Order: sequence, then C-alpha cells, then structure tokens
Amino acid sequence: NMPEMYNLVVNTNSELVNQILNTKTAKKRERLINQSLDLAQLSQGLLKGEALTNFIKRSYEIIK
Repeated sequence: NMPEMYNLVVNTNSELVNQILNTKTAKKRERLINQSLDLAQLSQGLLKGEALTNFIKRSYEIIK
C-alpha cells in the first residue's frame, strides 16, 4: 500500500509563513506547521479520523 500523497502550495509571502520562519523555538515552529497543514487538509475535506481528533485537541490547547 502506497501512502497518500498531496500537493501543497505554500505562499511564501504570507504572514503565517513569516511567523513560522521567525519562530524561535522548534517546538512552537512545529506546532504552527502542524496546525497549518491540518487546516489546509480540513479546508479540502481531507482531515479525518485520528488526525481530526488530534487537530481538535491541539486547537483546544492553543486557545485554552
């Protein structure tokens, strides 16, 4: 079985990308990247199951 593959286009002029690139800690940078990727998948109806559950939990932790 082949893993699912997606094409991802990144707008390098976006504020979010600049924020990710300028984030000082690797942990925060990774969290921002994961959140962004999950939002992109969610917007395309591709975020499901455990990945969706993890996204919801992570989102809650961010706003808590």
